[in-house]
Amino acid sequence: MTRGARAVVAVTACLVLAGCGGGGYTPAGPFRAVQEEPGPQVGPPTDSVPAPAPGDPSTPGADEEDPGDPNVLATDLAVPTGLVLLPDGTGVVAERETGRLLQVFPDRSPARELMVVPGVDTTGDGGLLGLALSPTFAQDGLFYAYLSTATDNRVVRFPLGGTPNPVVTGIPRGETRNGGGLVFGVDGTLYVGTGDTGVATLAQDPASLAGKVLAYDVFGQPVGTGPVYSSGLSNVQGLCVGADGTVYATDDAATGPDELDRLVPGGDYGSPVAVPGANPAVLTVPAETGGLAGCAISGSFVFLGALDGEQVVLATLGPDGAPVDEPQPFLADEYGRLRTVVVDADGALWITTSNTDGLGTPAEDDDKVLRIQPPASDQTSPL
Repeated sequence: MTRGARAVVAVTACLVLAGCGGGGYTPAGPFRAVQEEPGPQVGPPTDSVPAPAPGDPSTPGADEEDPGDPNVLATDLAVPTGLVLLPDGTGVVAERETGRLLQVFPDRSPARELMVVPGVDTTGDGGLLGLALSPTFAQDGLFYAYLSTATDNRVVRFPLGGTPNPVVTGIPRGETRNGGGLVFGVDGTLYVGTGDTGVATLAQDPASLAGKVLAYDVFGQPVGTGPVYSSGLSNVQGLCVGADGTVYATDDAATGPDELDRLVPGGDYGSPVAVPGANPAVLTVPAETGGLAGCAISGSFVFLGALDGEQVVLATLGPDGAPVDEPQPFLADEYGRLRTVVVDADGALWITTSNTDGLGTPAEDDDKVLRIQPPASDQTSPL
């Protein structure tokens, strides 16, 4: 190949990957315009049928003699954490303990392993944690993941079958309270929720990325005045975005009640102790019914996965962002510890259980991915 031809190929690959040039991000590993070998299939199986309504006992794909629980899409998973929904209506779930990504189907077809994310260290409560799709997933097919290595927590991005490329590195790593929240805002900003790693004072340390929500562009360059968007947080495992673009965080507090926080740039949420001018929580959940980990929004309803409470906490927020009544439990004590919550295009909740994490009491077929209609839905009253 001539030098000119090589230059054309390089420029073409750079444009396709949208990662060369500005922002100081240099792709490494197999980010290729064309894969050398076919990647794993992503999409409905060839014999797939339309998704049934959650709770429909005639769910296709189930054994006709023993259909099982129609709300259960997948079983026998190893601590499923991150969960994203693809444009075709299927889901991709990340296993904290194995680093696997599996495709889950709403018609309850068997889950399909897509890849194993390398370099994941599962010591303590670390591992493969948050998961998000690129804002331009339809064009680039990139996944973003928050994971633990032996030395840090970090955010990486990769196509299916590709080598993870670092986006954000150097997030403090601990035996516990490693955070893992990951979401893209409506403007394409990547928000990253971290934990204080069991050292509560780090949440107030401006020189530390621990106990914070961070903000970056898709290449890992800080947005605004720096990477710290909000501070004074204990353990942010869930982030979600309202229709008006407001970012919310679940904070699993080390002591006292857990919080749902409405984030503002430069906000301080008072962990480990209240500070003058600290931002108030949107709502609090007692520790015994909390362990907040997941966060999803549909209209004016917020759904919070509660590990210790073994439920989804359902709250209704008014136009001012404040709760209009007391939060209500949903699925209390039905499936054990509930972690990640995502709302699909039909208003159904996809939920991961977390009973095999060493803190729960697993059933024989745990852990699971559920899909179930919530008790109320509201698509007309945006937050």
